[in-house]
Amino acid sequence: MYTFKKEERLCNKSLIEGLFHNGSSFLCYPYKISWMPADAAQQFPVQIVFAVGKKRYKHATDRNTVKRRMREAYRLNKQALLYNVLNDADRKLVLFISYIGKEIAPYDFFEKKMVKLLTQLAAEATK
Repeated sequence: MYTFKKEERLCNKSLIEGLFHNGSSFLCYPYKISWMPADAAQQFPVQIVFAVGKKRYKHATDRNTVKRRMREAYRLNKQALLYNVLNDADRKLVLFISYIGKEIAPYDFFEKKMVKLLTQLAAEATK
């Protein structure tokens, strides 16, 4: 239930490219989300990529810290807030979440904003 497997990560370059050309996006500070419906062939309801800009965070350790906190907040909240809603609506998504915040906040902040983001995404994806 609280896992984040390799199959849930988006690695397909053509899907990522299609996501930027054809997908929808919105801002839920400190995250910017691009998403689009996916084909029914994928195993999990969502495939996802997390990104942190090198321009804002020069040190790889800072980028990795931010990505680690984003992944953990997603992992703990995805089932209740996103997967259950998408499974009920029989939808599948591909997601790209980018961190655009200016500072590395404590984990509590990341989790609170991720809950808000997943709730908003579930509402938009099931429209």
